[in-house]
Amino acid sequence: MAIKVLMPKLGLTMTEGVIAKWYKKVGDSVKAGETLFEVTTDKLTNEIESDYSGIILKLCADEGDAVSCTEAVAYIGQAGEKIEDEVFDENEKGEKTAKEVDKEAGKISEEINVVVIGGGPGGYVAGIRAAQLGAKVTLIEKSKMGGTCLNVGCIPTKALLHSADVYTEAKNAAKVGIKTTVTVDWKKVQSHKNKISSGLSKGVAGLMAANNIKVLEGTAEFVNSSTLKIVKTNGVEETVVADKIIVASGSISEMPQIPGINSKNCIDSTGALELPEIPKSMVVIGGGVIGIELASLYSTFGTKVIVIEQLPKLLSLMDQELAGIIEKKLTASGIEIYKETQVLSIEDSSEGVRVRVYVKENEMCFEAEKVVVAVGRCAYTEALKLENAGIANDEGAIRVNSKQQTSVANIYAVGDCLGKEMLAHIASAQGEVAAENVMGIESIYNEKTNPFCVYTNPEFAGVGLTEEKAKERKIDYLVGKFPLIANGKSKIMGCSEGMIKIIVDSKYKEILGVHIVGPRATDLITEGALAIRLEATIDELISTIHAHPTVGEAVKEAALAIEKRAIHFK
Repeated sequence: MAIKVLMPKLGLTMTEGVIAKWYKKVGDSVKAGETLFEVTTDKLTNEIESDYSGIILKLCADEGDAVSCTEAVAYIGQAGEKIEDEVFDENEKGEKTAKEVDKEAGKISEEINVVVIGGGPGGYVAGIRAAQLGAKVTLIEKSKMGGTCLNVGCIPTKALLHSADVYTEAKNAAKVGIKTTVTVDWKKVQSHKNKISSGLSKGVAGLMAANNIKVLEGTAEFVNSSTLKIVKTNGVEETVVADKIIVASGSISEMPQIPGINSKNCIDSTGALELPEIPKSMVVIGGGVIGIELASLYSTFGTKVIVIEQLPKLLSLMDQELAGIIEKKLTASGIEIYKETQVLSIEDSSEGVRVRVYVKENEMCFEAEKVVVAVGRCAYTEALKLENAGIANDEGAIRVNSKQQTSVANIYAVGDCLGKEMLAHIASAQGEVAAENVMGIESIYNEKTNPFCVYTNPEFAGVGLTEEKAKERKIDYLVGKFPLIANGKSKIMGCSEGMIKIIVDSKYKEILGVHIVGPRATDLITEGALAIRLEATIDELISTIHAHPTVGEAVKEAALAIEKRAIHFK
């Protein structure tokens, strides 16, 4: 079904934008990620990428036209499809909603019945927000509350990484005058991780009860656009009719088609978090965030780690100058990194597993106890039977507009099931947006302030445009950098190999991107996100007093460096 493309709200003060240039015309095909049009605001010209793949069915504005934020500028769909408004009119004549069923039965309810599929960061946040706004909410979760993040993703990974950081601190304590003998109790490390995850999961279950949200344990599939069949964990089936449905079904680990990948010694990221013992050696396939964090984790605990990445660079979504700092640190710690390397096959061996690769026109073999496949994740929607509800999707990844609304008017979707950036904080933000739109409050998801974080040692975080993106978009920009070797708190903490980097447009010096490698980078990045949200300039950042001694004062120094007036580094 056709999707409405809206004029994005690119900043807090933006009310409209001018279509500067169309890159596509009616009848052209467009792929998700391709530039669709240029929009000019009072400050900048931005290239707007399409969120969807399909055919341009209609352009609602000409070049030079001013369009209010959140108004339609185009429609994308398949050849011959009707535009969204017509589709939604048909939906209104389609399957009966819960309210219509109640009316026919003589039970008219003032409440909106909202069903949420999935209890992860997207789903449970959407459920709570909808309940706050007066909805009667039912949430369906097939496993533990909290989804991937709390149970087999963010939280357990960071709990293990925290243990690794404590271990590193203890081993190096003699440098600051603390002498101790350090050993690793892996069972205790694992039990600590499990306790944290379990406690947070139970906390989410408590929030469901506190917000009067009914939780059904089981799986869901669409019967039609307003009806779901629930198969509970005890095998009992139940039919649920809803006014509005929010899909937050999450993702699963992607497993590439590599011969031998089904070896018992070949595991995904979930398996890597549950190993009963620390392996002596490990090959990690994938140099993205998940792969790099797991490589860093096990290398810290003494595992000999090899990382294999098919692309020419690690952490490809992050600022590459700072990614280079992380790569040097990983290499210095003993991790072997092979980029532009293709995995040919995996087979069992006497040591555990043998990985055959092709690198620089040569074949090589690596032996290890375990192989961790961390090439990414894909949307988990197959079991939902999206086709029964007519929900448009790209090979299972659900299409939505900026209101998180799918091609079916009463159905919304958030988080990993969209098949894009798969981060818990994105899912939560989208969950709030979806819930508010469900309840009649217009809300738009704006990805400009979305941070990316890597929990290595040192940490790596970024928000907004990288330098690579700024060049790609032909933005006239300036850069300010401040090395943490000149920051007192970083030196106190024994972590001074990092850097803070700020990217601004050259005309107004509005902050476009902030990137940090250093201690507590994942906490500090929020200042950068807020600056971008408020369309702050470096003058506003510089005039904000930063506490001393902190790592955060280096953010101000990086802003000063843009004007070549950093105080503590020449």
